[in-house]
Amino acid sequence: MESKADGGPAAVTSEELATIEDEEVLNKMLDSAADFEERRMIRAALRDLLKKKRDKREQERGSRQQDLRQQGLSKGGTTVGRASMNQQPSANKPAGQPSPSASTPFNRTAGSIASPTAAPAQKCPTAVGPNAKNVKQMLLDWCRAKTEPYEGVDIKNFSSSWKDGIAFCALVHRFFPDAFEYSILNPNKPRENFQLAFSNAEKLAGCPPLLDADDLVRLHEPDWKCVYTYIQEFYRCLVEKGLVKTKKRL
Repeated sequence: MESKADGGPAAVTSEELATIEDEEVLNKMLDSAADFEERRMIRAALRDLLKKKRDKREQERGSRQQDLRQQGLSKGGTTVGRASMNQQPSANKPAGQPSPSASTPFNRTAGSIASPTAAPAQKCPTAVGPNAKNVKQMLLDWCRAKTEPYEGVDIKNFSSSWKDGIAFCALVHRFFPDAFEYSILNPNKPRENFQLAFSNAEKLAGCPPLLDADDLVRLHEPDWKCVYTYIQEFYRCLVEKGLVKTKKRL
């Protein structure tokens, strides 16, 4: 890396960032970078790395599926025939009902959460105070900044933006990138996403499980007060562990 003219720290280049394959390294660089252009390049490198990992995972999955198909053909179509049988409607299930094991590609627009006629009310403490609006906006901006490099996450509020669990996972993964593989998450499996995020947040950050995955999937959209309270607690746990530097606790 070439040194800056003023004798300051060496400036990082996009080519050098492209050679980094450790998400944690890029995350630490993003946290310490002060220059706007440098932060932009680091965010781009992090997005590219996540996409590279996801594409590699998809390629490996495709190779495995191809191997299975070839094995089925070599055995006289046994595998193909079994797959066809699995697609037939069960005698105890109405025809046309989707199989619960069917996988769905990453699609943010897909309707992933069923809305039953009656959903249990979530009991969450109400966050109030003289500066509640300012704190809420600051926390929302913090969540948006920390999850910006993650594909499939677009945080605009504390309700609908969190309904498939992907945003929770992205926020936890941002601070604990070795906890799980983000690129394989499916937005159409919200319960699994909620459980993954909450369990890792509790284990790694010490954040109490204030939200319940089963309650969340029964709602069309999470109660914003519940999500806000949980994220606020997660933030405080990160501050206590020294993972977030701040002059003022939210």
